[in-house]
Amino acid sequence: MAEGNGNSALDGAVVAVAGAAGPAGRATLLRLAEAGATVVGADADAARLAEAVDAARYAHGGATVIGDTVDLLDLHATRDWADHIEKDFGRVDGLVHLVGGWRGSATFAETDLADWDLLEKLLIRTVQHTSLAFQDALQRSDRGRFLLISAAGASKPTAGNAAYAASKAAAEAWTLALGDAFRKAGGDAGPQQAAAILVVKALVHDAMRAERPNAKFAGFTDVTDLADAIAGVWDRPAQELNGTRLWLTEKP
Repeated sequence: MAEGNGNSALDGAVVAVAGAAGPAGRATLLRLAEAGATVVGADADAARLAEAVDAARYAHGGATVIGDTVDLLDLHATRDWADHIEKDFGRVDGLVHLVGGWRGSATFAETDLADWDLLEKLLIRTVQHTSLAFQDALQRSDRGRFLLISAAGASKPTAGNAAYAASKAAAEAWTLALGDAFRKAGGDAGPQQAAAILVVKALVHDAMRAERPNAKFAGFTDVTDLADAIAGVWDRPAQELNGTRLWLTEKP
């Protein structure tokens, strides 16, 4: 869809993307801009974020794509980010959480709890801060969506992925709690906003394929397919979407 054509559920929407500088973030900025949204990306890496924003602007001339360097481990800074988006654009219709990170070990016994310390910050704390910062603005929107990208391992942890799987499971629980808040706010009419989880096995992109041309990447989700799924969330009613897991890979 061309940006601003009025045929997309995202036309005129304002969507924030946390963790926008990575491959999934780049694909998401592109897809949301294509659908007609104003997109505000945040990342701790200012240089990579600027590249991602420039790519989305170049691909979709006329699209409003902005990059903000935000420390999402700072709740005050995250609240300020949410507030200034709503002040600048009059609304916030979505927060897409793409902040990632992975640490693992060969066996359960070899788990390094320093990995937990890192993953708790990247995968849980940033979800807590963004959800708390954006809840009110999303509830003021007629199409508010909070989207967490999670991993199948949260539902079936493996021995060497204890810290990662536990972090993802905690982030999922936190997101579902936000969904329950949306449900309660909706009263008898049902939720008017939605918090949902998109579940992948792992992500793959063109650079990974180029580095490993013989790899199968079985069950992996291409970042462009993830971006399509993210954009498609706005086509679904909040009552149907809220509090759900959308599987982009086989359930374990």
